[in-house]
Amino acid sequence: MPEVSPPAAQARTAAARAPRAHDDWLFSVVVGLVALLPRLFVAIAWAREPVWDGHYYHFGAERIAAGLGYSEDVIVNGHALWKPWAHYPVGYSGLLAGVYRIFGSGLVVAPIVNAIIGTLLVVVVHRLGRYYLGTNRARIAAGITALHPGLIAYCAVVMTEPLAALLLMAAALCALRWRGQWLGVVLAGLTLGLAVLVRPSALLAAPLIALTQPKPAWQALLRGALATAIAFVVVLPWSLRICRVMDGCAFVSTNGGWNLAIGAITQTGRFTTLHASDGCPVVTGQVEQDRCWAKVGEKIILAHPGHWIGMMPKKLAENFDHESFAIEYLHEADPITWPEQRRVAGRGLLTLFHRLLMVVAALGVVALADWRKQPKREWITQLGLVALVCGLGLYSFLALQHPFYLLVVLTPLIGLVPLPGRPRQGPAGWYLLGLVAVTALTHAVFFGDDRYHLLVTPVLCLLAAAALRPSRAAAKR
Repeated sequence: MPEVSPPAAQARTAAARAPRAHDDWLFSVVVGLVALLPRLFVAIAWAREPVWDGHYYHFGAERIAAGLGYSEDVIVNGHALWKPWAHYPVGYSGLLAGVYRIFGSGLVVAPIVNAIIGTLLVVVVHRLGRYYLGTNRARIAAGITALHPGLIAYCAVVMTEPLAALLLMAAALCALRWRGQWLGVVLAGLTLGLAVLVRPSALLAAPLIALTQPKPAWQALLRGALATAIAFVVVLPWSLRICRVMDGCAFVSTNGGWNLAIGAITQTGRFTTLHASDGCPVVTGQVEQDRCWAKVGEKIILAHPGHWIGMMPKKLAENFDHESFAIEYLHEADPITWPEQRRVAGRGLLTLFHRLLMVVAALGVVALADWRKQPKREWITQLGLVALVCGLGLYSFLALQHPFYLLVVLTPLIGLVPLPGRPRQGPAGWYLLGLVAVTALTHAVFFGDDRYHLLVTPVLCLLAAAALRPSRAAAKR
């Protein structure tokens, strides 16, 4: 037998431990079926006429499916005139339009599409979890995602969040499946470009692809930059369409300035209706309107930066402290089926599960403290972090305002600081923690709503499955 050098032996050991693409696919299929059944039931039983933003996504999809483009008809001097749209991102409506073209636009069609999206999200979480956690914990993450009551209820809601979450997770899976290869970077960039068409803030996740790539650092940064550039290229045809048919140019949609103004004006941290008296009394087109509101938002922020920064905790609280949007949407669509008692019970169930998940997810960046096997400073540090997370979770449950958003802010901070005895995050973990950080930052700048945390709910499921793993040193042993 030829002698094997220590580096070669380590490489073989790492290769043997690395997840293979064909591993555990049977569980992926089974957990997908487990996820699909309750989602299909909710999609069919709770489907109603779309309301709120869902009405516009559904309407836009019908127009595209009919060959009229992303548009509406306006009445001028008694005549219907075609008018292009770009206020909402086109991605979700575009997907629904393709399905509507084949199956029609019945009320159950979009919810069934959502059920399929939710099922694919569970499968992707399982596959991604294998690169982050290993076999058993990846299964736990997929199980939590499959049975998450908020994700199940959201299938009846004609909104963009599950599709955006699926694309963000799929991009990381591509980057990790072909880690260190240009194919993975290209596929991740293409997927993120689609995510940007669904939700423009997804562009902030593109540079995070660098965190999934091997060293040297300059090559990882180059791959992250390439993924970002590819995402831009995917969006470019839509941006050119806006420039061509509308009153000006915009990247994906014309609600960025609108959202900035809301974030500057809001006193609650959440959405508030803008009025002409707030600063844009006369506008002639969607692009002009968006630019006007962007200037209003910038002016207010620059005039009162302290107030704007002081509102960030409220925005994060609206984003993460509870989970009620799906129930409120269903109540708005069908108040008879969702009377007050059922409405309160539904909100309570979803909120309780979400809060417990956030507490356990925060332990995903904390290692199991073992005084028998770890140096003293390591197990004391990790034991202190367990006490910190559990104490903060208990305080959030007992406090009048229930500030669970503090756990979301704390989790990436703990994960990024090189504390003694910390668990290994690895490329997948860095991407997931970065995604939590950029999501929180986005809504601290703009405004919060509990539906927006659905983007990182799969991340919370993965972090919850990662809770109290062995330390990096113990994992190496």
